[in-house]
Amino acid sequence: MNIPTELRYTKDHEWVKLEGDVAVIGITDFAQGELGDIVYVEVETVGETLEAEEVFGTVEAVKTVSDLFLPLSGEVLDLNDAIEDTPEIVNEDPYGAGWMIKVKVSDADQFESLLSAEEYKNLIG
Repeated sequence: MNIPTELRYTKDHEWVKLEGDVAVIGITDFAQGELGDIVYVEVETVGETLEAEEVFGTVEAVKTVSDLFLPLSGEVLDLNDAIEDTPEIVNEDPYGAGWMIKVKVSDADQFESLLSAEEYKNLIG
């Protein structure tokens, strides 16, 4: 199981990479594995300002649909266009080409309260 140490994680299986005041967000390798083949990612919150833990979109796999929860409060700036056309990228490269959204973070201190790689590893067993 791939759990990069430079990222932070949520109990809902999202990952966060902070680049200045912009957070890049996606779902973890564990999450994509549990979901199975991802067939559709829907994000209709671009341009909206949301609070941490609000739903920013959904991911649809062959057998299920799951909500995506925002790890940090802020404005949703961008959606990864590549995953709209080829959502299977999320299965193939969840921490790279399969990123989902970018958010202008309103409170960078929230990043420190997210799970470290070690804490996330303990969460998923």
